[in-house]
This record gives sequence, C-alpha cells and structure tokens, in this order.
Amino acid sequence: MSESNRSAPDDAARVVRVASGQGFWGDWLEAPRRQVEGGQVDYLMLDYLAEVTMSILQKQKERDPRMGYARDFIGAMESIFPAVADRGVKVIANAGGVNPAACADAVLEAAKKHILMAPWSTDVLEAASKNGVRGRIRVGVVSGDDVLDRLDELMAAGHLLANMDTGAPLSTIRDRVLSANAYIGSTPIVEALQQGANVVVTGRSTDTALTMAPLRHEFGWAADDWDRLAAGIIAGHILECGAQSSGGNCLYDWRNIPDLANVGYPIAEARSDGTFVITKHPGTGGRVSVPSVTEQLVYEMGDPNAYITPDVVADFTSIRVAPDGENRVRVHGITGGPPTPFLKVSIAYRAGYKAVGSLVYSWPDAMEKAQLADRVLRERLDNLGLKFDQILTEFVGATSTHGALAGDGRDAPEVQFRIGVRGEDRAAVERFTREIVPLVLNGPPSVTGFAGGRPKVEEIVAYWPALLDKRAVSTAVRILE
Repeated sequence: MSESNRSAPDDAARVVRVASGQGFWGDWLEAPRRQVEGGQVDYLMLDYLAEVTMSILQKQKERDPRMGYARDFIGAMESIFPAVADRGVKVIANAGGVNPAACADAVLEAAKKHILMAPWSTDVLEAASKNGVRGRIRVGVVSGDDVLDRLDELMAAGHLLANMDTGAPLSTIRDRVLSANAYIGSTPIVEALQQGANVVVTGRSTDTALTMAPLRHEFGWAADDWDRLAAGIIAGHILECGAQSSGGNCLYDWRNIPDLANVGYPIAEARSDGTFVITKHPGTGGRVSVPSVTEQLVYEMGDPNAYITPDVVADFTSIRVAPDGENRVRVHGITGGPPTPFLKVSIAYRAGYKAVGSLVYSWPDAMEKAQLADRVLRERLDNLGLKFDQILTEFVGATSTHGALAGDGRDAPEVQFRIGVRGEDRAAVERFTREIVPLVLNGPPSVTGFAGGRPKVEEIVAYWPALLDKRAVSTAVRILE
C-alpha cells in the first residue's frame, strides 16, 4: 500500500499487532523469543539505545571497526529466526548503534549458521539451503543518522549545534567529541518495509519510530495525517520501555503484581483509525492496567502539549485511556500537529575522569560514623592539595534518595557512605582511589562493604544535546539478503 494513500475502508476492522521485546541494551534476553512464541504478533520492536549507549558503542568501534552495535541483538535474532522465516514476523530494531551495516552483516551470518547447525533431515536441509532462513531474511539497513564525520562541514556551513541547555556552541568542545547522531524518524524504516525487508536495523532512530513505522506502513497513513501519526508515536512511547508498561517497575499496587518472574511484555493491537489496545500474551505474568500504562505515558515527559518527534508533534493531553477487559487498555482520542524543522542531535564528548567508592557503616550511630568518614576523607584530600571539579557525597540508606525529606538518617541501622570525585587531572582522581580504602582501619568504627577494593578511575562521557536543520541530514536504505 502506498504511503500517500489514506487508510482504505476495508482496513477498519484489521488489527496489526506490534510487540515490544527489549526496552534497553541489557534488557531480559528471554523477552524476544517469548513474544514471538507466546501468541500472534506481526511485528517485534527491539529498542536498545540510550544517549550513553551511543558513546559506549563508538568506543567499541574505535577499538574494532567491526563493532559498534548492540551484540545482544544477534542472540535475540538467533532465537526468533523460525518466527521471522516461517510465520512472517517482522523485526524493527535500532540495534545498529553507530555501525548498522556491521550489525546487518552479523544478522545474515547468524542466519547462515542457523541453517547449517539445525538438526534437520537431509531433505529438509537441502530445501533450507535453497529457501531456508537465510534465503528469507531480507535486512533493511537504515543509515544517515551518524553525523560525526560531518561535524566540521556542518559547523562551517553555519550550524552551531549549540547546547540546548547552555547555549554554548559545539566549537567549545569539538576536539573532545566521541559520537554525534541525529534522531531520525519513521520514514526510512517505512521505506525499508516497502522494499520487502523483514528485519530493519537502524542507528539512532527515535524509540517511538520503531512502533510507528510498521503502523504507518501497514495502514498507509499519509505523512501529514497528524492525528494518526501522533497515535503511532504514543503507541511507541508506551512500548519503548518493555515491561515497564505491563507491570514491571510499576508503583501502583506493586505488591500485588502477579508473577513478575514470568512477566509478559506489552503488545499494541492497532487499528487504521489510530486507536489501539495495549495488552500482553495470555498466561504471562505482570499486569496491563490503566495505572501501568499511565505511569509509562508520563515517563520522560516534557511539555505534555507538545511531545516533539521528527514525524509529528503529539499532544499528550488528548490521550484517553480506558479498561478494555482483563490485561487490556484501550487508548484513543489522540491528536497531533506538524513537526518542527529540526532534528535533535545526541552528541557525546570526553569530559575528564571520575572515581566512586563506598564503605558501609553499621549500627549504632551509623549515620554519624559515615559523616565522620566523609569529613576525614575530604580533609585528607585537601591536605594533599588535590583539586577536583566536584566532590559528591551520598549517604545511601539514609538521605540519598529523598534528601532532606528523609530526615537526618540518625535512626538508620546501616548507612553506605558513597563518595565520588570528578576532574580533568587523572592523577588526582587516581590518588583519591588510594585514600578511601585506608579508612577501613584508620577511620570510624563498624565499617564493612569494602570487599570490592580500590575504586577504578573511569573516563567521563558527557551529553551534549543540540538541534540541526532537517535539511542537513539525509537517510539511506539498503537491502541485504
């Protein structure tokens, strides 16, 4: 169906099921397989990327040009190849990180091994060699989001890439930049699906585009159908954090969330009019409810009137949610408007060094002991003439989470004294790591929790958000099979 066409009348009753299988790089490895085996789904979306993830992947690529993508994705694909090849489930993932092409190559190589190692009969193996998994895997690779190598060109053309928080131009930290990726929208993913891809690998797409693109492709929503596009974005927002909308990390009635060990990940059952139901597979744990969905809706919320994406600006105040049966929540009434002329760019840069260490002090007077340890350590660092950009102390178990609202923490049975330093001088940070451990014997009493030994010095990767004119970014789609 052409993207320019509005939804046809015969689409009204059709339901497209998009399942969430990963909410971040490091999410439950079992979730993708459970989603495709637990019941009917049409698409599986896997969200791997966060801002800090891009810098980690860039460092990996610097060490090995074949790396730079979320390697967990390959294992996930190995577990779901039969569903993709035999049942037509399509996979959309931003696992490509800073190297989508290498990620796609790894998927195809895994598909090849899947055929060769499968315990099939000779006849089946011969058929598979011709028409098996690898023959049916068409990977759409979306590129163009990575603008790291174009930064100087863009700045010379007048794009300041100013920090959205401080207004400072990128030129002030240009020599320390590690990665730079524009958040691209759903259009290139739709193009890949239109070209027959059943696995689409992107770099830094928006999380919501991974869900919106399949709906836009299936229903033929036009590029200016703002209300339906906004509905696709909202569906994507609800799915993007995995089980967080189906009972995981849910505050409401958390004691009574059933069978979290077997938690079911969410599924959006969408219709062409932009309405959809959030549910999960029968027989799985967790709970899909109005509270669980609502908690996810307000996650990472800025202006509720204007949730900005490259495709559309969604109005969260228009969202209506209602129960639709057991573990079913209907979402409807969503409106949206035209997008801005900009793309957000996620830039990571080197910002010095840090080290964090901790000791645990026990009752009685745990808080006073931890506070004394803090004063002693700070005085010793000062006597050594060590200078840091910041020294931060937390008293975990007493005041760290809620600060002054938690009181003075003097009744706490145990307190973790956690202290970190950051600065440009690596030698100073290294010396700090040598000063905290001696407190075990020459500081306050009743100390434990030091089995981890001396803290490690780590390079700090800082985040620089910026805006870039959409016209300066061009995406490309390539099909591999």
